[in-house]
Amino acid sequence: MSTMPSSVPVVTRAEVEAPGAHPREPGRPHVAVLVSLNFPDLTEPVAELVRRFTRSALVATTEAGASYTLVDSSDPRELEAALVWGRDADALFVLGGGDIAAACYGGPEGEVPNSYGVDEAADRASLAMIRQYADADRPVLGICRGSQLINVAYGGTIVPDIEDYHLHRGGPGEPMFLDEKVEVLAGSRLAEIVGAGPLVVRSGHHQAVDRVADELVVAARALDGVVEGVEHPTRWVLGVQFHPEDDDGSDRELALLLKAMLVAARGRSAGDDLG
Repeated sequence: MSTMPSSVPVVTRAEVEAPGAHPREPGRPHVAVLVSLNFPDLTEPVAELVRRFTRSALVATTEAGASYTLVDSSDPRELEAALVWGRDADALFVLGGGDIAAACYGGPEGEVPNSYGVDEAADRASLAMIRQYADADRPVLGICRGSQLINVAYGGTIVPDIEDYHLHRGGPGEPMFLDEKVEVLAGSRLAEIVGAGPLVVRSGHHQAVDRVADELVVAARALDGVVEGVEHPTRWVLGVQFHPEDDDGSDRELALLLKAMLVAARGRSAGDDLG
């Protein structure tokens, strides 16, 4: 299938916005949700994944008791504005999307196998937003690309392409997303939220965290040792490589992660009110 020009808005806000979402209200947690709705070379099958996953994440955010502002990192004007108003949001939720530009983490020059959706300007602005929130001690939750961006924001690196990919995504002619068993490490914040030990998740990725940033620790691994979760040991900064927002799987982990993020953002008493 031919690719679509990056200048054409393939995915629109109307297709992903959560029904009944409310603007920010006093006493209600407000989340900045960062995602690229239209990255370069977007094909229609991948665009449909962006629609479905983004919609699922936004609905879950409102169901957790928060309002949100969607920040489309494929729009430079939105990113520039968000770096200003974003200081007023209570937390940052970074969704999945295209690959991170190798230049952002000192990766290889030239063509990366299976590379797609690279937008270096969006990457660098997203990294700045992550550090803005983390440095202000505001919670940051990342999914897939979001988890990788967290690692890069703290100085870590990325595996450009997982050669033995069978645990992590479907092969040629197969569905991209599959069920994967990961091990959540005991003693981690992630374990406190979703439980320690084996966990079956939805995965569909060809990149992953390589060298974990010095300030971060591993929170989960795949059966082949690939990093499936990273976190800051003292700040509420947490990334998961898998996709809890994939509605073909369980919604348990996403609900637990969002509730924990909002508890951290607003304090224990506000978190208790979220149900």
